[in-house]
Amino acid sequence: MVAYPIERLKERPEFLRVASTRLRHAQPGLVLQMREHSENERYTEKYEPIRLGFTVSKKVGNAVVRNRVKRRLRAAAAAVLPNHARPHRDFVIIGRQKAFKRSFPELKADLEKALKKLDAYEEKS
Repeated sequence: MVAYPIERLKERPEFLRVASTRLRHAQPGLVLQMREHSENERYTEKYEPIRLGFTVSKKVGNAVVRNRVKRRLRAAAAAVLPNHARPHRDFVIIGRQKAFKRSFPELKADLEKALKKLDAYEEKS
């Protein structure tokens, strides 16, 4: 099984670049946005196969709730993306209000369904 390294998106322009592709799929617990890397990006030395960012708006709750949602989404992404996400893509996971109450298996299922809808899911063996 090939597990691709995951690097974090941290700067606002990186998040905006992913959002500008308008490739997104909403599930009850999260919204997944995706951007495929260009050919130039695929062959640079600093290139990482999968990059990932998280965001949770103030609509979800106060800082304690938002941080808990982000921790739960990070754990779900760590469980799903290395083994099921196609390489050469950037992902942004946006937490929704239901992410706070959903069970962990439901969050993982939400992420897997969103990957499948965006044609970014692959079964690695």
